[in-house]
Amino acid sequence: MAGSESKQENQGLQEHRVFAPPAEFVASATISGMDAYNALCAEAEADYEGFWARLAREHLDWHKPFTQTLDESQAPFYKWFADGLLNVSYNCLDRNVLNGNAEKTAIIFEADDGQVTRANYRELLERTSKFANGLKARGIKKGDRVIIYMSMSIEGVAAMQACARIGATHSVVFGGFSAKSLQERIIDAGAVAVITADEQLRGGKHLPLKSIVDEALALGGCESVANVIVYKRTGGNIAFNEGRDVWLHDLVDGQSAECEPEWVDAEHPLFILYTSGSTGTPKGVQHASGGFLLWAALTMKWTFDIKPSDVFWCTADIGWVTGHSYIAYGPLAVGATEVVFEGVPTYPNAGRFWDTIAKHKVNIFYTAPTAIRSLIKAADVDPTVHPKNYDLSSLRLLGTVGEPINPEAWMWYYNNVGGARCPVVDTFWQTETGGHMITPLPGATPMVPGSCTLPLPGIMTAIVDEAGHDVPNGQGGILVVKRPWPSMIRTIWNNPERFKAGYFPDELGGRMYLAGDGAIRNKETGYFTITGRIDDVLNVSGHRMGTMEIESALVANPMVAEAAVVGRPDETTGESICAFVVLKQARPTGEDAKRIALELRNWVAKEIGPIAKPKEIRFGDNLPKTRSGKIMRRLLRVLAKGETITQDISTLENPAILEQLKDSN
Repeated sequence: MAGSESKQENQGLQEHRVFAPPAEFVASATISGMDAYNALCAEAEADYEGFWARLAREHLDWHKPFTQTLDESQAPFYKWFADGLLNVSYNCLDRNVLNGNAEKTAIIFEADDGQVTRANYRELLERTSKFANGLKARGIKKGDRVIIYMSMSIEGVAAMQACARIGATHSVVFGGFSAKSLQERIIDAGAVAVITADEQLRGGKHLPLKSIVDEALALGGCESVANVIVYKRTGGNIAFNEGRDVWLHDLVDGQSAECEPEWVDAEHPLFILYTSGSTGTPKGVQHASGGFLLWAALTMKWTFDIKPSDVFWCTADIGWVTGHSYIAYGPLAVGATEVVFEGVPTYPNAGRFWDTIAKHKVNIFYTAPTAIRSLIKAADVDPTVHPKNYDLSSLRLLGTVGEPINPEAWMWYYNNVGGARCPVVDTFWQTETGGHMITPLPGATPMVPGSCTLPLPGIMTAIVDEAGHDVPNGQGGILVVKRPWPSMIRTIWNNPERFKAGYFPDELGGRMYLAGDGAIRNKETGYFTITGRIDDVLNVSGHRMGTMEIESALVANPMVAEAAVVGRPDETTGESICAFVVLKQARPTGEDAKRIALELRNWVAKEIGPIAKPKEIRFGDNLPKTRSGKIMRRLLRVLAKGETITQDISTLENPAILEQLKDSN
């Protein structure tokens, strides 16, 4: 059936190709064949709470068993397994040591420069326990919030595990974020400590971390931070604040290698992870200990079909949710061996990913469509870095994450990286969902390039109209989840009203989870295809950023009077940022426009981070506005794409401005 023509047709994609899971894969898969998938879905339909209770008892170790599975009494603030006690770090580390995996490699760390360090489960437990004891010695305790601002490292994973071990709630901030972004998150979380490193290595460059922490704290409002713990990664020169700052090696020196886990209830906040919102201020997505870990472990077994002998590699950063679910927690919860990678896919050359797979005999590889697209381009330019030049025979499963993958990139990945023998799991999920929601199961689901196919068992997805009514297959609409599930967001930290309004809006009845994405289902198969965001959140290289956040940064520049930001399709990053800017001075042209655009791009990088830099900035005397003064962003989206405006512009106050903004300056 692989590659054969069928009646499968994803509206919008017009995709006819269908690929059956390889028979050899099906034979040994955790979920083998569509009958097995359908049986699990039927079990969830017949006894929803019983289904989840069974899985929670089978896949997690409980210090005190739960007696209530789901508490819906304060919906949409759902609680799962709330009266059960457990510890996430114990489930990831201790039980592997106790189950005979003590000497099994847990982490293969490959540094930016190619140096490799390994830690087995016994060593990782000891390292985490010393770290946890060190945190306790500094007065950090259950319920405290700890910011982690580190690059990829064994220490970064151990920091997260150490917080979980003592019941502290961590909030990891991606190491590319600016001091201001870091400061905002420290203040919102009320963090008592920051764990960082002197510098990080990325693409052969030394990039600051500790100095950015110092800058963030100096901006003010961070008086809650009493401790800054610094991992000596490079030995670079940094300022040191005696009393507040402590080296990680000094923190753990002399600490016991044993640390009794803090047993917490299943609803105890494991972490807060900030994600951009369309209103500008970052949202602290709060996840619970028990439900999050259950789904991280289950999806490792279901989606990735993890086996005891597998080497698993997720290329994400721990600063994003993918790095939480599929680096820091999921792989360790199932006793896997995983690669943790510090570098970038193009250093020292664009064959780095393929070389790393060959070197470590990686079996399961999980990366972003953006990376795949950039490596396709690189291989076209330099044939020596094409995957065919590397031994990728160890691979048995491929995955993608962060955004929909376009069909031709899927085909290249499937044929050139997987040798047309590895299933590709195109996983749809979000920071808020905690783990995969809609994805092919590699031993069951026939794959269609560009489609995330079907929801996982127990995930009750649907496509509805703006009133919350189901729409027929073949008609686009709004993606929702109709029943709560264990790994779902619990609230927005310190902002329950924003949580309710954003994810469980009254317009949809207040009980359906609004994913914020548009989607369509195939008429015949019921397969899902994600069609894009329905709000003003951009998805650049799999990273979500609010347009309002970028606009606010631009307007904060003394030169700028007004700004509007929209997204447009981008071949490499999926979506790129296009900014329309009105200056306080005359509209620049020629070299002046180029110079000011560069200055503003760098300004945004400093205010938010490099990932938020607009790819294009266009200058105008004004922005297209209605007579009531509302910026008509839908028209700017059309202009950004280089398309002709066909919409009604009768409400536009200044239609002549569209001609001015049509072309790049």
